[in-house]
Amino acid sequence: MQIKKPNRLLILFFFCLCNLSFQVFAQPKYEFRAAWVASVVNIDWPSKKGLPVEDQKASFIQLLDFLKGLGMNAVIVQIRPAADAFYPSPYEPWSEFLNGKQGVPPNPYYDPLAFMIEETHKRGMEFHAWLNPYRAVFNLNTSDISSNHITKQHPEWFINYGTTKFFNPGLPEVVQYVSGIVRDIVKRYDIDAIHMDDYFYPYRIAGKEFADNAAYLKYGKPQGLSKDDWRRSNCDSIILRIHQVILQEKPLIKFGISPFGVWRNKSKDPNGSDTKAGQTNYDDLYADILLWLKEGWIDYVAPQLYWEINHKLCDYTTLLDWWANHTYGKDLYIGHGLYRATENPSPAWRRKAELPEEIQLLRNNKNVQGSIYFSAKDFFPNPNGWCDSLRNHYYKYPALIPPMNWIDTIAPMQPSILKITDNQKTESPSLDIYCNAAHKLETEEVKNIVLYFSNSISGLGKLPIQIQAVDTHAQTTINLPISSIPDYFNDCFLAITSVDRQNNESPLSKVMHLVKTKSGWKINKL
Repeated sequence: MQIKKPNRLLILFFFCLCNLSFQVFAQPKYEFRAAWVASVVNIDWPSKKGLPVEDQKASFIQLLDFLKGLGMNAVIVQIRPAADAFYPSPYEPWSEFLNGKQGVPPNPYYDPLAFMIEETHKRGMEFHAWLNPYRAVFNLNTSDISSNHITKQHPEWFINYGTTKFFNPGLPEVVQYVSGIVRDIVKRYDIDAIHMDDYFYPYRIAGKEFADNAAYLKYGKPQGLSKDDWRRSNCDSIILRIHQVILQEKPLIKFGISPFGVWRNKSKDPNGSDTKAGQTNYDDLYADILLWLKEGWIDYVAPQLYWEINHKLCDYTTLLDWWANHTYGKDLYIGHGLYRATENPSPAWRRKAELPEEIQLLRNNKNVQGSIYFSAKDFFPNPNGWCDSLRNHYYKYPALIPPMNWIDTIAPMQPSILKITDNQKTESPSLDIYCNAAHKLETEEVKNIVLYFSNSISGLGKLPIQIQAVDTHAQTTINLPISSIPDYFNDCFLAITSVDRQNNESPLSKVMHLVKTKSGWKINKL
């Protein structure tokens, strides 16, 4: 019997089809993707002190558009770098990093925070307001300090350590003051989250002690606490208080912490990670992140895993797995050290596979919900071609931000497609999809509309094709380029959903069936 040779073209076709399916559906539907935008010493924005207002605005818009083009769905913007403000605060002066001199407002006047929130939301992205809780003067030798700065009003609240001035976390007045700052921001601004990073008690300086003994003798020792436990209780107190403030003012706002990447080394605690970090959150910064997660005082944790895979002391993979096993049901976003590839990179950070492998590892862990990159400016040189990798592969399709079911579970009502217009004969051929994102009886605040299309009905709702912000009237138009529809689709199915401010997604709209004809796409409602 003659055995037929396999059809190589057919095998190649099926291989490519399977590979296409893998490339598309290996990407998660839900994933937090953000970049830190640091304002301290003008790291990311503004690029320098004293930029004209129009340049400040234009550069932030440019930054947002660039990050959205990479696939990001959130920004974490530093609005209070050192007891100063990127907004009109009744308590703290304008930041020197904005206009060059502390206390000087923008001219012509505008509110940078309100502007940044509005522009971020226009792009369907979340805005997380990043505050430093305890840093009061960034550099004692060079920082410009205004006469009404809190360090001038209450010098007894502060401790100089190295070249930085810090709030004394052991004073009840400090807890009240800092939580009041948060209350003011939450009450007045349409932010999506409050975010704090790793600067709690300062990183240790060899041979120097943080001079808080007087406060310890007054508040800690009478309670029978060791100084270390008292310091940890001080950090616990401010986190709990901020959690309470958010619940009192706007309980739907999230609260996240981005700690140093190691909680404790296993050598100090059997529950710690198998690492050899020189300093840790628990023992040196007095930040007991696990307690905050256990108690539900924070909604997400974003450990700064700035070490590479196979690092000898703090291996990325080891720490990823450790944090994933200690989330206590809250969201975990991994902080990637993008700057390591742009600032005198070691051989490990010149390795093109480093970031792609980090992303793949976190995606393989069901307890990890996304990534944050430090920092935004480090994307611009396209280190190791990683911007191309994100744009064309890992973040090729947009992702929904994971909802938090302990905050809100009410989804919007089903949206509707009003009509679809086939604009084949224009310069940029597209299907214009006119949508009503919110039902007239809608009670949820709808922020985005999500487009799905597939060559099968069962494929709808699996992977977003576009995510677009809706306007105040809840009606919007999505332009789907004809070129984005695969040539082999002779017909396809299309539907939309609505997403509210807490990232809950509505049911699919009525499905539209599109059939390719010689004159264009024929549109039928199912």
